[in-house]
Amino acid sequence: MTAEIRILCVDDHPLLRTGLMATIQTQPDMRVIDEAGDGKEAVELFRRHRPDITLMDLRLPVMNGLEATQAICKEFPDARIIALTTYEGDEDVYRALRAGARAYLLKDLLRKELIDAIRTVHSGKRFLSPAAASRLAGRMTEAELTAREQEILEHIVKGLSNKEIASALAIAEGTVRIHVSNLLSKLGVHDRTQAAVAAIQRGIVHLD
Repeated sequence: MTAEIRILCVDDHPLLRTGLMATIQTQPDMRVIDEAGDGKEAVELFRRHRPDITLMDLRLPVMNGLEATQAICKEFPDARIIALTTYEGDEDVYRALRAGARAYLLKDLLRKELIDAIRTVHSGKRFLSPAAASRLAGRMTEAELTAREQEILEHIVKGLSNKEIASALAIAEGTVRIHVSNLLSKLGVHDRTQAAVAAIQRGIVHLD
């Protein structure tokens, strides 16, 4: 007999969890063993149940999905986590896989793709949709932003000037200008507006 695949569902929307469970329960060899509504609860339930597969939403209260994934994978390196999200930027894919996720799926996926992903990851392999794989390939050719550049980019997206950013971060305005110049180069854009648009489209900065 095929071993049963035990699954933990993590999403802060009860209706979405119900939909996921309904899809999973159509499979005779799969069973949802528990569900969580935030990242902290997900980590606690993982410790308790040690599920075979965890479906992890990235937008979670208390502790977000990336943080929960990192926490679980640090404690349990063999954890098999599938990131399930509405985010589709190349940076989102990259961050999820770097955190330890073994698959990246969008929430509007077909049922068959979800089931295929669960079986693939359970077998020890990774699963990426063609779109996610394409975005990841593009991301791998990009230069990494430093923590300070990321911080400044977040302020640019909020519409702050160099002077306002300098004040907020307690650094010199000239230092901000240097960081802005560097991050524009890394993003391959020519001005702050283009940088803000690229940051949002690629998932480097989220508005919510």
